[in-house]
Amino acid sequence: MVVAAVLGVALVRPWDGDTGLAVTPSPTPPAEPVAVLSAAETVPAPTAAGVERAIKELVDEAGEAGKLSVSVVDATTGAPLYERAATTAAIPASTIKLLTAAAVLTTLDPADQLATTVVAGDQPGEVVLVGGGDPTLAIDEHGFYPDAARLDELADQVRAALPPGTEITEVTVDSSLFTGPVHGPWDSDIPGGGYVGPITALMTDGGRKDPDPEQGHVASERWEEPDLAAGRAFAELLGLAEADVERGEAPPQAQELGRVLSPPIQRLVEIMLVHSDNVVAEVLARQVALARGEPASYQGGSAAMAEALATELGLTGVTFTDGSGLSRGNRVTAGLLTQLLAKAVDPAHPELAGLVTGLAVAGWSGTLADRFDDPEYAPAVGWVRAKTGTLAGVHTLAGLVTTADGQLLAFALLANEAPEEIRGDLDRIVAALAGCGCA
Repeated sequence: MVVAAVLGVALVRPWDGDTGLAVTPSPTPPAEPVAVLSAAETVPAPTAAGVERAIKELVDEAGEAGKLSVSVVDATTGAPLYERAATTAAIPASTIKLLTAAAVLTTLDPADQLATTVVAGDQPGEVVLVGGGDPTLAIDEHGFYPDAARLDELADQVRAALPPGTEITEVTVDSSLFTGPVHGPWDSDIPGGGYVGPITALMTDGGRKDPDPEQGHVASERWEEPDLAAGRAFAELLGLAEADVERGEAPPQAQELGRVLSPPIQRLVEIMLVHSDNVVAEVLARQVALARGEPASYQGGSAAMAEALATELGLTGVTFTDGSGLSRGNRVTAGLLTQLLAKAVDPAHPELAGLVTGLAVAGWSGTLADRFDDPEYAPAVGWVRAKTGTLAGVHTLAGLVTTADGQLLAFALLANEAPEEIRGDLDRIVAALAGCGCA
């Protein structure tokens, strides 16, 4: 049987830079560019028998090492093709960012931007730096994130807006947009581990002390009080000292003196997904909370995201306790993840396009740049877009794969209580899908 593959996504090549992210292309791209998603108009329909032939033995072997949930569906129809404990809730680790992305993209306009502003304070010479939740805000042109808003440009706006001769004597930092604890319900070793920091409505470079982008998305020391650190950097740009900075709140109806805008929400979603950026994830969860009338906290973000998925996409059963997946309290089923992925390539859901473009490409970008590098996994390179997830004892992988026959499948593999070695087993399963005709 042959079916038409009608997708809501376009042909994407890893070196096209279509997401605007800092994706490093292969120094010697193949003569025929590798398609990440099939654009074939007609392909043989995948069958459950074909998928089972390709992966059952591998799944059984991996399942001996830990609790393994598996779901594989035909992404063009949503029809299930292979299941193992697919309705059993498991700790998803960072694959929950797929659901965070969906909640963001169905709640906010992808073109929305987050504003960092400065307003006049109550006292003469006082300016108030107001955080709007932009995690990518940079101090100057040497910021960590591409195309970020900058404090030095904001300082120039403030000087131009004030009457000539006005002396700025004090910077007040207003990060009151976010409420509740700055750390999530995480294991004790996660704060301070370098992959996340305190979540505040004002920060620069995701809270990193060293914003050098050359270090990449690896563990990086973070400010303990990122809002005050940003305020001190802003004060220095204005010629003030650290002692001239304190926390406070902007006066009601205060005169705006300057404003800079983050990259669009869709770009932030892509950054969150391709690099598994935990700080960006937690900030975006709070933006969903604000848009849906919940407190901008871990609890409020969790409630708002669950509501967004249920009301906008009909997806229920997920348990959120944070937006990044660092919490072990999150619960998701493999079947729910593949339902979402099938919706993401459905032309009926164009709002989810940023979810697909944000997925890392096997052997090429983001968290998959250094995976699938064994020749055994070669069929997956360039043909898989996926989100990774890792906590101690938890290894997950969910995304889209184009098979050898041009079939587009969605998959989710969730391993709990499993050794680190199972990650290779997950890659092996996905590579088998990529090399499978599956008809």
